Amino acid sequence: MKLILFGTGPFAVPTFENLIHSDHEIAALVTRPIADSGKRRKTAENPTRDLGAEHGLLILDPDSINTEDSIATLKSLNADLLVVCDYGQILSKTALATAALGGINLHGSLLPMYRGAAPIHWAIYNGDTVTGVTIIHMTPRLDGGPCLIKVETQIEPEETTELIEPRLAQLGIDAVNQSIAMLMQWDRQSEIGTKQIPSQATKAPRLKKSDGRILWSRSAVEIKNQIRAFQPWPGTFTTWQPAGKPEQRLIIHKATVVSSERATSTPGEVILSNKTDLIVQTGAGQLALNTVQPAGKKPMPIADFLRGNPPAARSTMGLPPETKTKH
Repeated sequence: MKLILFGTGPFAVPTFENLIHSDHEIAALVTRPIADSGKRRKTAENPTRDLGAEHGLLILDPDSINTEDSIATLKSLNADLLVVCDYGQILSKTALATAALGGINLHGSLLPMYRGAAPIHWAIYNGDTVTGVTIIHMTPRLDGGPCLIKVETQIEPEETTELIEPRLAQLGIDAVNQSIAMLMQWDRQSEIGTKQIPSQATKAPRLKKSDGRILWSRSAVEIKNQIRAFQPWPGTFTTWQPAGKPEQRLIIHKATVVSSERATSTPGEVILSNKTDLIVQTGAGQLALNTVQPAGKKPMPIADFLRGNPPAARSTMGLPPETKTKH
């Protein structure tokens, strides 16, 4: 089968590499354009481009895939199927129609749950214990096509987005292969896959830096999930006041739930601070900070942090309630 690959981020790389080494013909790789400055971006920012270059693929990087010129280019390649993963643009109905079988998309959730740009992050943020990947037969509606293949996996209690994302990417390899096999046998007239139920859909919007701010009025469990979810970006952070110094930002890399009981102190209040422990009150329960990163420093164990930056007991972390923003 003749394929065009659409991808930008690392989630696409294992599946695309497998397809490149398969019996399928890869007509082109479509990816996001290099930064406007014209300078080469870091490899980590577009690993699919590097993969395509390594294998000598035709690389297309239009500002918009849905312009007349882009559509004409896609048509000229005469592909059987478009394979999309972690691309960053929505393909129009016209773009999808340039391939005989339309397109499939590898998505990092069990659709219709977590439609959008950050499905893995929001699943962990919400405390889910199961996630997976879904292959959909694409429609112009975002993540709205029928599901061809779903593969489930457990989210372990301490797993972060940074840990689970590559595992899900590996699950996508066989799921995409199975979906392509289904479409090769499809009569192109009968319904294929399982329709999504719109009422069950949830959103997974693109992350913003402000999503990382801790609202200490949330529970200890919820804040720990936030810390797990937003690694490596945007990170999870609060503010704190070192003795005799201006207020600073503190990134929390790891924390442990000490209790989940209702608040007995003001959320954000430091209820214990000694040489080895820093425990903060939340809206429900207490959170022990294990690994932190002060402004301008590298991540460090809490004991190292406390040696030079002992927050006073009963001091308060975070912004005043009236200046906090809701997620």
